[in-house]
Amino acid sequence: MIAWSIEAACTSGLFDHIVVSTDDDEIAEVAKAYGAEVPFMRPADLSDDHTGTSTVVAHASEWYRKHGYIADPVCCIYATAPFVTAVDLQRGLQTLIDTESDFAFSVTSYAFPIQRAIKLSKGCQVEMFQPENFNTRSQELEEAYHDAGQFYWGTAEAWLSGKVIFGPNAAAVKLPRYRVQDIDIAEDWQRAEYLFRALNLETEERNRFIQGTI
Repeated sequence: MIAWSIEAACTSGLFDHIVVSTDDDEIAEVAKAYGAEVPFMRPADLSDDHTGTSTVVAHASEWYRKHGYIADPVCCIYATAPFVTAVDLQRGLQTLIDTESDFAFSVTSYAFPIQRAIKLSKGCQVEMFQPENFNTRSQELEEAYHDAGQFYWGTAEAWLSGKVIFGPNAAAVKLPRYRVQDIDIAEDWQRAEYLFRALNLETEERNRFIQGTI
């Protein structure tokens, strides 16, 4: 799956170095096979389930600085983002530049108003998070967005100083919901496969139409 992220980065033409930070030998070999660099293996203290993205990016940036290369800006692309595209990476960099922000990252809208969200008790009883919005029409509620989990452009200073990504000096790069699926659990993988097949079918039909075969 990491190959999709690497290929998007290569196709974008934006990067001097496409680096994969990993502590896993198999992932390192796959990454190099698809055109990425693995100049170091990530240390064990940055390879647990609780180390944040910013810490990993700062470590990679610092490694390059110590070896004579200053990367600025820096883009973190998740390996679990099978729908990331070169065009969106280009949009992200342009957004960072145009807005003069610390960060620019991908977002997408929630499919349902978060103001009408409900939670379930252990006995599956229902309670609204915001019961005052029960009688408010969905179309009257403010649209909400969430991190799309694809890419994060940031200035070198922002990464190295540990600035908060979801802060007031971050800009959003909006993506359609049908091209967003982070991979965390088995159900995410299944949904990603459905989306992948649908998008590929759409592309194939468009290509056949262009070629005059349908």
